[in-house]
Amino acid sequence: MIDRLPVTMALSAMLATASGMPVGRGRRPTGAEPPYYLLYAMPATLSGPPLADENPDVSFIYQVTAVSGPTTALPDSYGSQDQAEWMGDKAREVFLGRDPGTGLWLYPLSVTGAKNTSRSLDIEAGATNDPADAIISYVQRFRFDLTPA
Repeated sequence: MIDRLPVTMALSAMLATASGMPVGRGRRPTGAEPPYYLLYAMPATLSGPPLADENPDVSFIYQVTAVSGPTTALPDSYGSQDQAEWMGDKAREVFLGRDPGTGLWLYPLSVTGAKNTSRSLDIEAGATNDPADAIISYVQRFRFDLTPA
C-alpha cells in the first residue's frame, strides 16, 4: 500500500521549491502573507490487484489553491487576477510540465516505494474573488497515479 503522507509532503516541497512561494497543507502557511498556495488532499481511489493484495495502484487527487491578496504592510494593496492566473500557470507547469526532448517530468515526484505513472489536471475551477478583503484565489485539482516501485 502506498502511504499518502509522503506523497503529500513531496508535492508540497516540489511546489514550494519550483514556485519560490510558501505552500500550506490545508491552511495558510504559518506567518505567510499572500501570495501563497494551499494544498488539499482529496479522497483516494485504489485500483489494480484484488483487495487481498497489499500493493494496489492508487490515484491521489490534490487541490491546489493559489491565493493572491493584499500585503498587510501596504494599506492600499490588493490581490490581482493577473497574479492568481500566473500562480495557476506555475502550478500546472510544476505538476504537468515535461521536458520536450526527453518527455520526462520537469519536476520528478520522488517518493520511496512508489513510482509516479501519470499526472493530469482533474478539474480547473479557475478564479474566485472576495471583493470585501481583496483576495483572489485560483483553484485546480491534479491527479497523480502511482504504483508500487
